[in-house]
Amino acid sequence: MLVKWISCTVTDRRAFERGQRKWAGLLGEPGFRGQGGGWSRGRPGVAHVFGFWESRAFYDSFMARSHDRLAAAQNGTYAGTRITLFDHRFDVKTGFEPRFHDADVVRVAHARVREGRLEHFALMQEKVWNPAMAGSPGMVRGLFGEAPGREFLVLSMWRSAAEHGKYREERVERLSLRAQTEADVEALTGDVVDLEPGWTV
Repeated sequence: MLVKWISCTVTDRRAFERGQRKWAGLLGEPGFRGQGGGWSRGRPGVAHVFGFWESRAFYDSFMARSHDRLAAAQNGTYAGTRITLFDHRFDVKTGFEPRFHDADVVRVAHARVREGRLEHFALMQEKVWNPAMAGSPGMVRGLFGEAPGREFLVLSMWRSAAEHGKYREERVERLSLRAQTEADVEALTGDVVDLEPGWTV
């Protein structure tokens, strides 16, 4: 599965949201699996959208045919876009499905990993982080993805911001030491996203 993460700074919120609903036109596109997103909790005006495709071939075909027509509704409503494509490597918890209806927030973590530390980083994600997240109350589902250039995405869906906050407070520092995250990671950014039900396709 291919994961597309779009992050942008919105300049006209109402027009952007109107345009976001037009992406319902993705339904019926060959290989399309689902899309959802919302607003950053910590950075005013920043929107995140996550799209899922069966494969790169289906995604490329959509980009060549229908993308520009659907995107036209949002022209001029945002600036400073960042788009990254990740290949799904494994699930956090089990049976990831690109569904958003049973989650209130998405936590997205984006890491650039040091040369020579990629396998260790992936192993720690599997052996340390995944079990801790999967066992946390309120964590619904998630995935671990990889992009060229030693970039990784950890996307987790939570029933509420409070439940995610509790997990962060109680466990993240300890888990980070155990996983030797500092030794593995060159740069780490992230965000917590309040999901907008109207953006779900």
